Order: sequence, then structure tokens, then C-alpha cells
Amino acid sequence: MTRISETDRDRIATLFDRHLEAGLHHGAQLAVYVDGEPAIDIAGGVTGPDGEAETRETRHVLFSSTKPYGAVTLHTLVEEENVDYDDRVIEHWPEFADEGSEKADITVRQVLSHTAGLTQGEIDERPDLWGDWDAVVEKLEEMEPVFPPGERPAYHPLTFGWLVGEIVHRVSGTPIEYAAAERVFEPLGMDDTGIGLREDEDDDVATLVAFEEFDRCRDPGEGLGNHTQVAAPFNDEGVHRAVIPAANGIGTAGDMARFYACLANGGELEGTRILEPETVDRLTRLEVETEADGTLGREGRFALGFWKGGTAVAPYGSLSPKRVFGHAGLGSSVGWADPEENVGFSYVTNGVRDGSYEHVARVNALADAVRHALR
Repeated sequence: MTRISETDRDRIATLFDRHLEAGLHHGAQLAVYVDGEPAIDIAGGVTGPDGEAETRETRHVLFSSTKPYGAVTLHTLVEEENVDYDDRVIEHWPEFADEGSEKADITVRQVLSHTAGLTQGEIDERPDLWGDWDAVVEKLEEMEPVFPPGERPAYHPLTFGWLVGEIVHRVSGTPIEYAAAERVFEPLGMDDTGIGLREDEDDDVATLVAFEEFDRCRDPGEGLGNHTQVAAPFNDEGVHRAVIPAANGIGTAGDMARFYACLANGGELEGTRILEPETVDRLTRLEVETEADGTLGREGRFALGFWKGGTAVAPYGSLSPKRVFGHAGLGSSVGWADPEENVGFSYVTNGVRDGSYEHVARVNALADAVRHALR
């Protein structure tokens, strides 16, 4: 039996509804697992300004909440000893860099911990190329590090996913969208989640709305810039059908909560194991931390494909414990795991709010309510 009482579930649902009533977004989903069992799974609002009623099966663009899906796919290959964290990327992808160059020393560990130095480049500004995997890979091969590899934590908004994805492709022989499905989504029963849409899937994704400046709090000068501009391409069907393993995961909060419930429980959920406990421990250990991330300009504590809690900007609760790990996506989604409490949490919306405060405030309110209910 779940540790969240019916009374507390009602209170959490009331808070969830309040966010909709206040106009923080048009539609949303909240899902929570406790001790490997579903405790909360609710949806409300509409799929867009003129949309239909939101349901628990409504699929959303997950933005950077996609990153852990690709990362865990790569971790399964490490566990199978097909690749090692300290391998240089060129050992598996020779065209990645010229031997003897600074770039040639970039390791798999640095890619996963956002210390590879390949933060942003021409490809970030070319949505027209995002649907062409070979063109993306070519641009990555042409890129030079913005920072010396291994020297500075600097978030890789889009390149993270393509780098991880091509490493997975080179090591396993399987494109990342299919490898993630085979190794993560299908085993865990994440039936409504994928990296991009496939040809046989309808484009029924919820419409994203990035709120205008007069609707927002003052910008503290952090983040990726104008959220309206950054989010705009992600309502395009061509982008939905591309493979962007750092940003265009398509899925639900229910599926994401299952994913984090599995990791919170040492890599196993409902009798299905995707990683060994030792691997989960390794991938969630703190790798690097900074008071001013080289891309976002704010605190960061990076594990291997995940953000750790313990900072003022971590969206895992007002006083997020350092042990918590997860990821947020461009002011619209967040998922996290608390291994000590054995909780998997996900909140997904179609309203893009500023990630440095507005989004953190709304998700922390729900995270705090869940933590209070567990006491």
C-alpha cells in the first residue's frame, strides 16, 4: 500500500488544479511512484490554447527531460562492457576528431557530465538539419571545443543528445531512437514514450505555449535566452519526427515516473531490471559541480547524464536533497528519483515558463507537497 494517504492525494491534486486555474499552463500531468507502486497519476486542462481535454495519455515534447533516456541507454552498453566511461570518443567514432588534437581527448565520461566543451555550434541554430542524422553528425565532427575538454562544466543543450546518440549507434550498431526503445522504453512498459515520432505515429503532441514577457517574472540573466524563440520550432511536425536525443523526447508524465521509479529502486521495477544497482550508483554519483555553469550561468551539479539536487535552482523541491537526481526540460517538464525515499516523480506541462525561477517554483510546490505527504 502506498505511503501517500487519500487525503494527501486530494491535497496534491488540488494544488495541481490550482496551477491550471492560475493560468501557469493550459494542460499538465503529474505522476508519482512510491516504493515501486503508482501513487498519483493525474491530468488536467487542455492540450493547447484551443485544444482538447488533456488526459494521462496525452503526449508532450519533453525537451531536456529526454537526456536521461539516451544516457541510460548508453549506460546499459557500459554495463555490457562494450564501452567504458573513460574511453576516448574517437575509439568508437574515428571521424569525431583528428588524432593528436585537443578534441581527440574528449571521453565518454566528459560527454555525459557536460564537460566535453562542445556546448553549442552551428547545428543548434539549424532546425532545418535536425531531421537529417548524417548531417548532424557531420556538423559535430566539424565542431571545435568552446572550452578545453574536462576543464569547465558547461551544459550542452542539444549536442549532448547527438553525441550520446552517435556513440550508442557506433557501439551497438542500432540508432539511438531504436536502442532506447529496446533497452529502456519497452522493458519498462513506457508505451507512450519515444525519441521523436516514427512514421507510423500520428502527430498528436500537445501544443507548447511559451509565455510572453509581461506574463513572466523578471529574468535573472540565466538560462538559454528567450524561451518563446527556443520553444517555437518544437511545435513543428518535422521537429517532432526528427531524432534529437537531448530535446525531442515525446512522452507522458506517467512513463517518466516509471523510469525514475526504476532508478530509485536500483534499476528494477515490477520484476524488470534495466541496470544493476552498482551501475545506478555509479551513474548518479556527483562528477562535477559549479557555481556558474558555462552555458546557463547558474549553479550545477552534474552526474553522468543527470543533474543532482542540492542547489537553489534544482527543481526537486524547495530544499532539494543532494541525493536526488533527475532532469528538467526547458521550463515545461521535470522528472526525478529519490533513492532514499524510493520515489519517482514527473510533472509535465505544455506551458513553457522561465526555467531559472518560474518553472522551478511551480514544480517545487508539487515536489514539496509529495515530500510532506511521505512524512
